[in-house]
Amino acid sequence: MSTAVAPVKASRYTATVVAGCFAVLLAQVAYSLPGALNGTFQTEFSASGTDLTWISAAFAIPMVVFELTTGVIGDLFGRKRLLQVGALLTAAGGVVTYAAGSVEVLWAGQIVAGLGAAVLYPISLAMIAALAPSAEQRAKSIALWAGFLSIGAAIAPMLGGALASAGNWRAAYLIVVAAAAVSILVTFAATDSSAPEGRKLDIPGQVTLAVGLIALLFAATHGSEVGFGQPMIIGAAGLGVILLAAFVRIELHTEVPLVQLGLFSNRAYAVVAMATVIGMFAFLGICFSMSIWLGAIQHQEAVRIGILFLFIQGPAFVLVPVVSRLISNVSPRWVLSIGFASMAVAGIWCSTFDVNDMTWTRFIAPMLALGIGFAMTVGSITAVAINTVPLRLAGMASATTNLLRDLGFALGPVLVGAVATASANARLVADLEGVVGKLVGSGTLDETHADAAVGIGHGGGAMALNSMPVIPGGEPVPMPAEIANLAMESLGAAYNLAFLVCGVCAAVAAVLTLVGLVGAQAPAELDPAEVPATA
Repeated sequence: MSTAVAPVKASRYTATVVAGCFAVLLAQVAYSLPGALNGTFQTEFSASGTDLTWISAAFAIPMVVFELTTGVIGDLFGRKRLLQVGALLTAAGGVVTYAAGSVEVLWAGQIVAGLGAAVLYPISLAMIAALAPSAEQRAKSIALWAGFLSIGAAIAPMLGGALASAGNWRAAYLIVVAAAAVSILVTFAATDSSAPEGRKLDIPGQVTLAVGLIALLFAATHGSEVGFGQPMIIGAAGLGVILLAAFVRIELHTEVPLVQLGLFSNRAYAVVAMATVIGMFAFLGICFSMSIWLGAIQHQEAVRIGILFLFIQGPAFVLVPVVSRLISNVSPRWVLSIGFASMAVAGIWCSTFDVNDMTWTRFIAPMLALGIGFAMTVGSITAVAINTVPLRLAGMASATTNLLRDLGFALGPVLVGAVATASANARLVADLEGVVGKLVGSGTLDETHADAAVGIGHGGGAMALNSMPVIPGGEPVPMPAEIANLAMESLGAAYNLAFLVCGVCAAVAAVLTLVGLVGAQAPAELDPAEVPATA
């Protein structure tokens, strides 16, 4: 088995780059498919707002939790075969999702595919970074890798939206299975690499990290449905904090840590790490909010959401040559700050929209700004991480970078969905009985259906009332416009707030990089020896 520093022929390196890029394309397609399908899932599975949040979270949580461990496994035993295992897991998740007859089975398919992505993201990047013949070539390859990530994020919602509009959204997951088979085949031509020196599995660290993150994300998501003051939610949040604190302590004292915390003593690395989590939270929070706004709230065609994702992700691929040159020659301070600022503009712009306006094309301009911001940041983030560590730590650095990026991605829909659901439901409940009382008083609604409407509002929340054309109970009656409007406006106000919060977070990330990276060198100039090898 070759080591991470073994020289390879140019043709073999090209084959490795191709395998890595196709693997991240596969992972991103699987991850991004639900983006255009939230409205479809709501209709088919009678999904609540929390259910929709869990569809994204079910993929993101295992992906985030196990990325570091798969990075270690790749360092120890080789990355090539592990990349093929990741493709197999992603295919298995696609099969389960294709056959899903309930939202719970859909979650299960997402979990399995998320485990596959936990392999594909860090291992594909580590293979490319470890075998690059020069810092310049590494920067170009990383930019290309980021471009293929964006292609996956662009074509998946378009594919899902088009098939959903044709009445066959499940076929999109068969395409995921076929893409996984192609990924396995092209990986055979790649060059294997590893970096076993000083690496071993950190079981205590993995357990505390995994359970801690799951507990916190569970508290954030489920709390919006049952209430954040419930003992179960408080207990889960407390457990998560304790376990993550234990994780840090373990990593500081173990001989071979899962995360080399000494990496964060490098100012550029630490600043970009914080900005990554905040900025990627803002990015995917805006994407998720747009999808919910058009799909689950306004019930617009899924293909329209897919088109908007083209405007989000298209720039990241089109700008590959530009971003590659910027990564190589310009300080990350300017590239990242401008990119995050562009995301901030997108979020704040969308926060001004009126939910009663069904003009979906007004999202094009802010989504384009969001896409340009993402194009400028995602590759730069990765380049800073890879180029500020010794080459023997490329696997750890890539896994850690993916963890931070994907933690931000996971927090986006989880926190945005939780806060928006709680806000919308609170507003609905505050006004629902008054609206229903007026309808009863005017004779528009009888007591039986009035009680049913109130019960649905309290039990299923604003999303449930917004999606129901009739009120059940004896002989169903059409949903009164007053109740439908209240539910829709409650959701609109909640997601206006979500867009604004995401925009402000992106602005914070921009300021953080602008101020925190003062004096930082361009990635290609950084001296790996400046980063401590141990904690």
